[in-house]
This record gives sequence, C-alpha cells and structure tokens, in this order.
Amino acid sequence: MAVEDDKDKIVKTYDSEDALNKKKKILYDVVRKEIWYRPDMFFYRDMLMMLASNKKVDEAKQVWADLKSEEVLFDQHTFGDLVRAFLDNGLTSEAMDIYDEMRQSPDPPISLPFRVILKGLIPYPELREKVKDDFLELFPGMIVYDPPEDLFEDQDWRRDSDDD
Repeated sequence: MAVEDDKDKIVKTYDSEDALNKKKKILYDVVRKEIWYRPDMFFYRDMLMMLASNKKVDEAKQVWADLKSEEVLFDQHTFGDLVRAFLDNGLTSEAMDIYDEMRQSPDPPISLPFRVILKGLIPYPELREKVKDDFLELFPGMIVYDPPEDLFEDQDWRRDSDDD
C-alpha cells in the first residue's frame, strides 16, 4: 500500500504546473545546446510567457538576454502578446521594458498589438496614456476607447499585485 501511495504522490507532483514549468526550463537549456537548434521566435515567446505566468523575473531577463544574443526578432503581434502576459501577471515594469523594445523593433508597427496592450493597461492610467499617445502618433486617424475613470475605483487588486 505504501508503494501505491508513493506512486500517487509522484504522479501528482509531476502533474503540477510547477513541475511542468521546471521541465520546460530544462528542455530550454538542453534544446539550445543541440546541433540542430535554430533560434525561434515562438520558442522564446513560450518561455517568456511561462516565466511571466510564474513571476520568474530573473529567469525571464536571462531568456531575454539569450534571445538578444541569438538575434531573435519578434513580430509586432508577439510583442503585444508578451507585454500583455507580463501586465496580466502584475509585472508592469518588465512589460514596459518589452514595450520599449517593441517600439525600437525594425518590424513596422500595426494597431492590434497596441490595442491589446492598451486593454491590459486599463488599471495603470499613467502608463496607458503613454502608450495611447504613441498609438495616436503612429495611427492618427484611429480611435482609442477610454473606459470610465471610475472603472477600478473599488478594485485595487491590480495595483496590490505589484507589491509582491
């Protein structure tokens, strides 16, 4: 019976999200050393999104340094997805660092990633205004929906997550 219990514990452990993320990190390190490996935007995007969801800032910075050293370029949609992933997990500073990289990218700007980012910035009005100004400068004829100012008046849940 004890062996059966141990087996169940092991299975539950490896089924956990944390164990899966550890496996992804090991895979990341191993794959990058293989002779057949070629830098891939989607490989890095997935790693960064996983690290953002687990609030692993130092690891995300290392992955970012790796992708820069391998000269991986993200398209505008991927930048938008990454910024939003970091915002949704309360990592606003890191999200804005990625946004700054997006603005410097040689890939021509498109409106949809900006809209995705603007929606994620609703709880952060100062940052949202900066991105909104950039958006309107790049796309002068477009309209940006501004939610009511009191939308988050009774909800400090987003701002509290930054204190962690």
